[in-house]
Parts: sequence; C-alpha cells; structure tokens
Amino acid sequence: MSASAQQQKIRRIVWTAAIASVTATGAWYGAGLKTKSELKQIAEKRHEATPTEKIAQLEEQRGGLVAKRLGLEKKIRELEMRAQGATREESMQGQERRR
Repeated sequence: MSASAQQQKIRRIVWTAAIASVTATGAWYGAGLKTKSELKQIAEKRHEATPTEKIAQLEEQRGGLVAKRLGLEKKIRELEMRAQGATREESMQGQERRR
C-alpha cells in the first residue's frame, strides 16, 4: 500500500468517526431537549388542572399503585409458602388464570 493510499484510508476513518460522533451528540442533545419540553408541558398541565381533574389523576395513579401492591403481596405470599416447603404449584394454587 502506498503512502498516499494509507493517508487516504486514515483520512476516511477520521472523517467517518467525526461525522458519527457529531450525529450521535446531536441526537443525544435533541433527545434531552425533547424530554425537558415534555416535562415542562406536563408540569403546566398539572398546574392548570382543575381540582376535579387533579383528583382524577391522583385516583388513576392510586389504581396503578394498588395493582403493583397486589402483585407484590402475591409474590411475597408465594415466597413465604415456598420457604415453608410448599412446591411452586402448591404456592400458586388458586391463582390460575381463567380464560
């Protein structure tokens, strides 16, 4: 490989890396701007919401948290039963999905 061919190869690699890094940095920065914008809009909606809307939002959040709690309680029950010597099938008895 001649010296000029080697230089062209190095130059091509450097340019490729530079363009890729600029593109990645721009995408990362743009994603950050979008996230900030979305958070600002959500905060404005919460601030402008009527008390009835706020209550509805809180009830919706509560529903999600209650569902998570029930799931965690089920897992804890299963783990406690298995710790007491129950098999996996025994610990999950009565919790089969009904179709």
